[in-house]
Amino acid sequence: MGSGSRRNVADLVRASARRDPDHRALVAGAPGATAELAGVLTWAELDARVDAVARGLTHRDLCPGDRIAIRMTNTLSFPVAYFAILRAGLVVVPVNPAYTAREMAHLVTDSGARLVLSARELAPPVGLDDFPIDVEVLYDLPSDDRPPETELDSVGGNEDLAVLMYTSGTTGLPKGAMLPHRALLANLDQCAALEPAPMTSADVVLLALPLFHIYGLNAALGMIARTGATGVLMERFDVDASLALMAEHRVTNVPGAPPMYVAWLARGEREQLARGFAGVRLATSGAAPLPVDALESMRREFGVQVYEGYGLTETAPVLTSNLVTKRIKAGSIGQPIPEVELRLLDEGDPLAEVLDPDDPFDDPAEEGTGEILVRGRNVFLGYWPDASGGPDAQGWFPTGDVAYRDVDGDLHLVDRRRDLILVSGFNVYPREVELVLAGHPQIEEAAVLGIENPVTGEGVRAIVVLSRAGALSEDEVLAHAATQLARFKCPTSVEFVDELPHSVTGKVSKARLRELGFADLRPESA
Repeated sequence: MGSGSRRNVADLVRASARRDPDHRALVAGAPGATAELAGVLTWAELDARVDAVARGLTHRDLCPGDRIAIRMTNTLSFPVAYFAILRAGLVVVPVNPAYTAREMAHLVTDSGARLVLSARELAPPVGLDDFPIDVEVLYDLPSDDRPPETELDSVGGNEDLAVLMYTSGTTGLPKGAMLPHRALLANLDQCAALEPAPMTSADVVLLALPLFHIYGLNAALGMIARTGATGVLMERFDVDASLALMAEHRVTNVPGAPPMYVAWLARGEREQLARGFAGVRLATSGAAPLPVDALESMRREFGVQVYEGYGLTETAPVLTSNLVTKRIKAGSIGQPIPEVELRLLDEGDPLAEVLDPDDPFDDPAEEGTGEILVRGRNVFLGYWPDASGGPDAQGWFPTGDVAYRDVDGDLHLVDRRRDLILVSGFNVYPREVELVLAGHPQIEEAAVLGIENPVTGEGVRAIVVLSRAGALSEDEVLAHAATQLARFKCPTSVEFVDELPHSVTGKVSKARLRELGFADLRPESA
């Protein structure tokens, strides 16, 4: 497969290197960072390194389409490895460095990875003796540094598989979402079509989002490569270190997730925060809902407007954003970005679109809700290995998320369809219950699961984390819920825990709660 007119994600690096070879591409290093983790690469230097590692990979008896796993934090090695794998016509399988050996073994085995590129500074995954990784692991990037007579052409592109990104479902083992070059590039084009552009070559971008997650990998790193901006890498997010880096490098663009903003506000000094955000022209948040008080505090105290968006691993990832209308509204995920089609479908009739967006309604959890279906060039092929579960014949992909449109046409997520609880035939959306519970001053966080009930079919169980000064009983939690929720929506049992499990982007992991047995404890009685 020659490069020809085929678009390969790695070509973005080549294009930026040709436009402005001496412009800084990546800056790495934080207080206390070792020499191996620090440094600066211009676009020309990054392009040359990508070529060298791509050549090194081709010398290892690998064929186009072979899968290569990356187990690294946000260091200079990750972007080099990522773009080199793609340039060589291979497929990237990102691995969370915090995964245990059992979790990592599943990804490596299921994907059929031929090789693992791992950071030398990382400790071996926990439980390696019980779950060995039966594939070669390299701790140094393979590299052919001989001066080439010509630049290395990218192999493959377009519909060829680029990234196999594993995503956890509500139950079962993670599935590999098959993202071709076309989907990754299309989503960058779609985001770039927003006006004004969310990123330009003049931007200095904080790269604190983990690159093994699709948000950090494509919406952040991919957009940096597309625009020729400068990325400031953070190996791991830290409040003080991030604010120091932002001030030192005059960061102008912050792709973030809710836990970052919450941590900055909770633990950062106000003067330190003001210095860090002094040059920021655009701050965004995704992957989970941003708490209203954090959204308001960023605006009120620091004059920073945080634009929220929504997306999925399967859509590479961005689908909607408040940047479309420039209208920031608490709880809203905005409207579809250019060239993304979105429909809300009635759960009872898969062919009927729900309430007209111009018609107001009082209770969005009762009427006007529907599952989000999307269509666009950014949608994945399906799940590995047979592309099952992908878009239908007309290109529509059901996200599993339930939402409603308000009178302005802005979207609001209600809940995951697969997390829906059916109580006596009535829909209960866990997110609505969770928001009510979290509104109690003594409750820090809450998660809601469905539990079997012999009379109502399902009941509502709340798993609650109390604040440090909290001392609520189960009856008090139930009484609070009853003041704001219809009876069928109210929890009928409460479990108190010290903390809830979260994903790397801040979402409460319902799958992990089920694994821990919270949906099985004390089944609801009649």
